[in-house]
Amino acid sequence: MSSEFAVRAMRPGELELVLEWARQEGWNPGLDDSLAFQEADPSGFFIGAVGEVPVGSISVVKYGEHLAFLGLYIVHPDFRGKGYGKALWNAGMASAADRTIGLDGVVAQQENYRKAGFEPAYTTIRYGGIAAALPQSSLLAHPVSDKLDGLFRYDAAIFTEPRNAFVAAWCKRRRGRKTAIVRKSGKIRGYATIRRCYEGYKIGPLFAADTDTAAALLAELLPEAGGEPVFIDVPAENREAIALAESMGLEPVFQTARMYRGTAPAIPLRNVYGVTTLELG
Repeated sequence: MSSEFAVRAMRPGELELVLEWARQEGWNPGLDDSLAFQEADPSGFFIGAVGEVPVGSISVVKYGEHLAFLGLYIVHPDFRGKGYGKALWNAGMASAADRTIGLDGVVAQQENYRKAGFEPAYTTIRYGGIAAALPQSSLLAHPVSDKLDGLFRYDAAIFTEPRNAFVAAWCKRRRGRKTAIVRKSGKIRGYATIRRCYEGYKIGPLFAADTDTAAALLAELLPEAGGEPVFIDVPAENREAIALAESMGLEPVFQTARMYRGTAPAIPLRNVYGVTTLELG
């Protein structure tokens, strides 16, 4: 490994570069994901560089005192096989201190993650395609307002750790991005975000009390896609979520495993109809 190689915190503009690498890897990130990612944990993004040339990346975003999430682990193809990936991994893992660390591992890498102490918690299946029809629901969803305190509490109850700065940035209305919420008797029953990606749109999170609530959120958000493909990362254990995705004509296109090193958080998967993002959990 070259003595010129070093791991350091990302500088302004470098997260956009890394998301372009992710696009080239076929991960299909959102067009403006960097804006919310940086709010999640500004200290959680690392670059490996040879001199001044970025050659690899890793993110280990910390949520509270107990959880961190690993993603964006990439070494540029021109610099692989030189030991840079291992150095990035070690630096990222060390940054989490004694927190439980989660990640979403592709099938080909899951055995390597096991060797590093990660154990699978559940399988996530990406459903994608052009929605054949809007789901039917007895409820109505509405665009989220600027008052997010209740939404922060709802999100933390499902994600299991507060991530207020990230949620506020993730839900901010921008071109190609919209968040909807369902309330009943004054209580939040679910919320979801759709965002423009390099290919089509992704929906995540899609958190809901039940299928009727999830259907209302999808009916509100899907028109944003304008007939382009949509993708939802669905926990395989949530059979109702899978049935809902299939009812819209979406099909499995990709699979990962949510894995943890340390005590896995008790996520209520019955309420997770779509994971927020495979990069940040």
